[in-house]
Amino acid sequence: MPENMLNPQTAASPTLATDRIGKEPIGRLLLSFSIPAIIGMLVNALYNIVDRIYLGHGVDPLAIAGVGLVMPITMIIMAFSMLIGIGANSLFAIRMGEKRHDEVEKIMGHAFVLLFLLPAVSIIVILSFMEPILRDIMKAEGKVFEYADTYLRITLYGAVFGAMSPGITHFIRSDGHPKTSMMVQIIGAVLNIILDPIFIFVLGLGVAGAAWVTVISQFISLVFVLGYFNSKWTRLRFRPKYMKLELKLTGKIIAIGFAPFIMQFAMSLVGILQNATIIKYGGDNALTAMTIFFTVFTVIFMPMMGIGQGAQPIIGYNYGAKQFDRVKKCFKLAVIACTIFLTTGFLIIQIFPGFLFSLFSKDTGELRSLAIITMRICTSMFPFIAIQLMGGQFFQAIGKPIQASIVSLSRQILFLIPALLFLPILFESINLRPIYGVYCAFPLADICASVISAVFVLREFRGWKSSVRGV
Repeated sequence: MPENMLNPQTAASPTLATDRIGKEPIGRLLLSFSIPAIIGMLVNALYNIVDRIYLGHGVDPLAIAGVGLVMPITMIIMAFSMLIGIGANSLFAIRMGEKRHDEVEKIMGHAFVLLFLLPAVSIIVILSFMEPILRDIMKAEGKVFEYADTYLRITLYGAVFGAMSPGITHFIRSDGHPKTSMMVQIIGAVLNIILDPIFIFVLGLGVAGAAWVTVISQFISLVFVLGYFNSKWTRLRFRPKYMKLELKLTGKIIAIGFAPFIMQFAMSLVGILQNATIIKYGGDNALTAMTIFFTVFTVIFMPMMGIGQGAQPIIGYNYGAKQFDRVKKCFKLAVIACTIFLTTGFLIIQIFPGFLFSLFSKDTGELRSLAIITMRICTSMFPFIAIQLMGGQFFQAIGKPIQASIVSLSRQILFLIPALLFLPILFESINLRPIYGVYCAFPLADICASVISAVFVLREFRGWKSSVRGV
C-alpha cells in the first residue's frame, strides 16, 4: 500500500513524492528507496532457493540441473523486460528532475506496449527452436533434458506476464513509492513459496508443478502492478492515447535501456556457453553443482539489484537537476553498501559451503565436493567487484548508453567468454581437471571488469563541475 495513503491529496501528485529526491539527504534517500527493493529482491531470492530445495529433496537433484539449464534461455526474455522497463524508468526519472511532467505518461504508455510486444516475439522464437537449443547447443540428454524441456515449455506460456510485471514496477518506485514496489514483488514470491509444495507434492506434478506456479504468480503480480496505476494513490495512468508508438521516443527508451539489455542478453549467451562447457568437462553433476552455486549467489546478488534500483531514480533525478555532488554521493554510498553485502556473502560461502549444499541435496559424494569447490572458487573476488556491478547502472541512470554498454559488457564479452573457452584447455594441459578452469573463469572476469568500470566512472566524475547545491 502506498506510503502516502493517509494523505490522498499528496499521494495523488506525481510531483510532490518525487521532489524530495532532489532535497532530502542522500543517505536517507538511498536507504528509503533501496531497503524496500532489497527486501523484495530477497523474498524473490528466497523463492528460488525454496523452489530448488523442493526439487532437490522431493523430486531429483538432476531436476535442479534441468531448471538451471534453461535459466539462460528465460533470461533472454527478461533482457527485453530490462531493455524497456529500465530504459523507460531512467528517462522517466530524468524528465521528473527536469520538471518535464507532461512527458512521463507518454513514456509509460510506450513502455507498456513495448513490454508486451518484444517479449512475445522472443517467446515465439524460443518455442520454435527450443529442442535444438537444448539438445544440440546445450548438449542436454536423458533426465536433465526431460526436466529442462518440461519446465521451459510451461514457463514460456506465461513469460509475457513475467516480463511486464517487473518492467512496470520500476515506475512505482520512481513515482516515489518504493514500499509499494516492494509489496508487489513480495506478493508474487510469497505466492510461489505457498503454492510450490501444493503443486509439486500434493498434486504430484513435480517439475511441471513448479513451472505452473511460476506462471500463476507472475500473472497475479502483474494484476497488482496494474492496479496501482488505476488507483487514487497516483495520477499516473497508462492511457491508450499514449500507446501509439513514436519512433523518436521509442528510440530514446531503447538507447537508455540498451546497456542492461545487452548485459542480460550477453549473460544469457554466456550462460548457454557456460552450461554446455560444464556438461562437456564435468557432466550432469557439475551442472547441478553450478546451479546450486547460482541459487546461493542469487541471495547475495539480489540485494545488489535492490541497491541499484534504489539508487537509479535518485541518480537520474539529481543528474537531470544538475546536482552533481548528490549524484556522486549516491553512487559512492551504493558502492559501499554493495561491498558490505558482497563481503558478507563471501565469508559465509567460504566458511559454510557444506551446509549451504546440504540445503539442496543429501549427496555426500562427488556432487557435494564439486558444489563446495564451485562456490569457493567462483566467489573468491566478491569483496572487490561492487564498482563493476554498479558502474553500468550508474551510466544508464544518467542517460549515457554507450558508456553503460561498454562497462556492462566488459565482464561477459571481453573477459568471461574467452576465459570459459581457453582456461579449461590450459588446465587440462597442466594435468588439472578442466572443470576447475571453468570455475576460475568467473573470478578472473570479475576483477578485470571491475578495473574497467572504475576507470570509466572516475573519468566521468572528473568531467563534471561541482554542483552549487550541497548534499
